Amino acid sequence: MDNLEIERKYLVRGTAYRALATSWSDILQGYLTYDPKRSVRVRIKGEQGFITIKSDSEAQGLIRHEYEFPISVSDARHLLTLCLPDIVSKRRYYVPCGEATIEVDEFQGANAGLVMAEIELPTATTQIRLPDFIGEEVTGDERYFNLQLAQHPFTTWNNKQ
Repeated sequence: MDNLEIERKYLVRGTAYRALATSWSDILQGYLTYDPKRSVRVRIKGEQGFITIKSDSEAQGLIRHEYEFPISVSDARHLLTLCLPDIVSKRRYYVPCGEATIEVDEFQGANAGLVMAEIELPTATTQIRLPDFIGEEVTGDERYFNLQLAQHPFTTWNNKQ
């Protein structure tokens, strides 16, 4: 099926991923809606703007429909002012891992202290050998969804992982 995002999420141990990264980008993103069945996200990644529509997750948070469209950075900056509080800020490191790329997000601002890795896969059953810096899988844990982190930032959690 087209426009499917199949992604696993993990907590990260240590900082070894930084030395393995081939590049990084700073990301700002906000949400125009918090509807539980869909989200509309505005993102600035480096010098590019995007608007993304995502469906609710299936298969314990592993699969969702995703439609992403490029927009100008100036439009993205304006749309961020229309987003619901709060804006999610992070630095993303790109780490090659076999045929895949691990995206490691170091969250900033209200989510400072959280470091999470995401791996997009071609199928839900694809197996990948994970590097040592990958910790506990949190794919289905809604607390770690970026939409949830915008509403309930990591720094406000009582039981941080």
